[in-house]
Parts: sequence; structure tokens; C-alpha cells
Amino acid sequence: MSQGPATADFPPVYLVDASVYIFRAWFSMPGEFVNRNGEPTNAVYGFLGVLCSLLEQTGTRHIAIAFDESLTTSYRNEIYPLYKANRDPAPDDLKRQFSWARSAAEAMGLQCFADSRYEADDLIGTLAQYWRARGHPICVVTADKDLAQLVGEHDHWWDFSRNQKLNSKQLAVKFGVLPEQMADYLALTGDAVDNIPGVPGVGPKSASALLGHFGSMDQIYQRLNEVQHLGIRGARSLQKKLADNRDAAELARKLTMIETAVESALSSPGLDRAEVDEAGLNRLFDDLAFGGMLRQRCLRA
Repeated sequence: MSQGPATADFPPVYLVDASVYIFRAWFSMPGEFVNRNGEPTNAVYGFLGVLCSLLEQTGTRHIAIAFDESLTTSYRNEIYPLYKANRDPAPDDLKRQFSWARSAAEAMGLQCFADSRYEADDLIGTLAQYWRARGHPICVVTADKDLAQLVGEHDHWWDFSRNQKLNSKQLAVKFGVLPEQMADYLALTGDAVDNIPGVPGVGPKSASALLGHFGSMDQIYQRLNEVQHLGIRGARSLQKKLADNRDAAELARKLTMIETAVESALSSPGLDRAEVDEAGLNRLFDDLAFGGMLRQRCLRA
């Protein structure tokens, strides 16, 4: 994946993985956050608190919020129907909050992106490549290790809620592989969160050692006969596992690799903030029964 010529001469672009912070708030915020109809609003309240803190701390005018439109209709489901099949459908109470979260972010003048065939990861990947090619460093605001693969030399991966902001070298220490190796790593180990099987018997330590030696999954398979001679426990059986499951590994990599050319994002990639729709935001917050403190933060952020 091209990392481009990003430099500190251009302001950073912040790309926010909305789902991570909406889900976190859904599980962690108190249940007494409800609107006048008694419908939960805790996830959108928590998400907007994170968003306001991010805007207040960075003062950025270059930001995008990426949403997942569906967990069952992405192009990955066409490749592998069992992709994310282990996840329970989102309850209606949470689906409503995703919609409210997007409406609130748009009313705040923030650029929001969603696509029926591509996930938020792919939208972030597309925008990252687009703006990096124009000289901007990228900051991916997420807690998802998958998105580490987008981080180049001048970029950061930022789990904002946990105050963990890492560059590419720090990510390599955290995850045991270079950012550009993350898609291959997940293809080899599998990813239980997304129901991607990977290569049976290849765990994180083996995958990290293999990629540390060979550099990429392609090189592992081109030099497969060398695996048995590596100083890895069970190297001979590991070689056989890789050989027997090459098709599975290559399928998995199609699922773990983030797309960077989503047409809907490229058709309107601008990220500059618009004016706040104060009337629209107030109407939404009235409907959600949100108080003055968050309302004022959202209007000022």
C-alpha cells in the first residue's frame, strides 16, 4: 500500500472510526440516557462526548467520520458469506443511535462517509491514501488493529478514549508486526472478531516470526521450503499447515486487506468543516432530551 509523501508541512487529517466509539458508549454509558419516548440514547451521547473532546483537543478543521452502513452487505460478504456471521444483529435501539450519531455529526458541520458495499475501514483507507498523496499526515482515530495497516511513516493510530497515540514504529512494538504487514498477519492467524478462519495452527507468535523473516505472505509462499529450517517451534509441521491451507490464507487476505479506492469516497473527498447547523442540532438534541452541557460543547467544538 502506497504511503505517499506526507510531511509535517501540511496539517494532519483525522479519520474517525465511528463504530468503535459508538459501541463502546453503548456498553459503558448508563442506561438512564433515554429520549422522551423512552428509547436509549447512551451510545450517541457517549460518542458525541468523545467527538467533542477530539475537536477541542486538536482544533482540527480537517476531519472525516466514517460509519458502517451494514454488517452483512459489504463486498467481503460476497467473497466469503460467513464474514462476520458470528455477530448478532444490532438491536433496533442501537441502529437508531447510529443514525442519530451521524445526524448530529453532520449538523456539527463534519463530513460523514458511509457506503452499502464498503466498510468504514475502506472509507478511511481511501481517504487516507487520497490525502496522504497530497502531503497530509494521517491520524486514524480508532481502537481497531486492522486499521494499523494504513499507518505510514508520518502517520498515527490513535485510540483516543485510552489516550494511546502510536506512530508506525510504536505500532510494530504493540502488535509484533510492521503496520504494512497487518493484513498478512491477520490472514495467517485469522480474525475471530470478523469470523475469518486464517491458517489453522498458525498463532500470533508464529505469524509474527514468519513475517519478521520473510517480510510478507507472498514471500512466505514463494520460499515455503525454507520454513522447516527456521528456528520456530514446530517449523516442519508449520510448513505443512501453510502448504495445506494456502487457498484459505489467500482468501483471508482478500478480507483483511483494506480497500483504498472506494468510488463514493473519492467522488467527494473534501474534509473541510462546514458551518454548524445550530437549529438542526438543537432540534435533534431536543428530540434526544440532551441537556445544555453537551449541546454547548457540540455547538462550540
